[in-house]
Amino acid sequence: MTREIDRIAPTLRPAGRVAMRQRWSELLFLHWPVAVEAIRPLVPEPLDIDTFDGVAYVGLVPFTMSGVRFAWAPAVPGASRFHEANVRTYVHHRGRDPGVWFFSLDAANALAVRAARRFWGLPYHYARITLDRSAGGIAYRSERLWPGPTPAGCDLAYVPEGTPTASRPGTLEHFLAERYILYATHRGRLRLGRVHHDPYPLQPARVLRLEESLLAAAGLPRPPDVAPLAHYAGGVSVRVYPLRPAT
Repeated sequence: MTREIDRIAPTLRPAGRVAMRQRWSELLFLHWPVAVEAIRPLVPEPLDIDTFDGVAYVGLVPFTMSGVRFAWAPAVPGASRFHEANVRTYVHHRGRDPGVWFFSLDAANALAVRAARRFWGLPYHYARITLDRSAGGIAYRSERLWPGPTPAGCDLAYVPEGTPTASRPGTLEHFLAERYILYATHRGRLRLGRVHHDPYPLQPARVLRLEESLLAAAGLPRPPDVAPLAHYAGGVSVRVYPLRPAT
């Protein structure tokens, strides 16, 4: 199934109006392999678990959002920049439209959390989050405040290494990072959202410290004694398109 799914079409800029514009930066992609059976009960049945060589993955992605605004309005000072961390897996809908299913999204902006929960049906949580960048690397800490389950958060540090480059289609890096479709259940219906940006400038990352409870809070297994695959991307400018029914 992995080879049959069109993974290039979702990376192309879609037609239609842009709903929002934003920038994602300081992205760390942490991924663990998991059995499909372990996450199948946590994903709505209309969606199929997407796999690479028969293996499913769960991801933890901390990053920073900035310049967040509606496409027709300027950014609001004090509300357009905040840190976020999402827990996710990868899905497709009946053999097409490979995308992301979010188990949780923790963000340090209460207004954004309320809006995303109400208008997008996404499982956002308000969290206290800090990011510190120094010559020794990047440190990221989050602590979920509401709604539960709590406690949930992460405390990690890492160093980007190597040369940034776009991943090649067909590789595991491309499978994990180049996702331009999200799914959400909103008002009882499965919805699909699109984003568009240049390919991520990916580079390896060396994890110096990793403590997290976000996966467990989402009911997800994390393989014991298995180091995550770690990749870093400096940033991309993003167009966000409205939700539509996933048909």
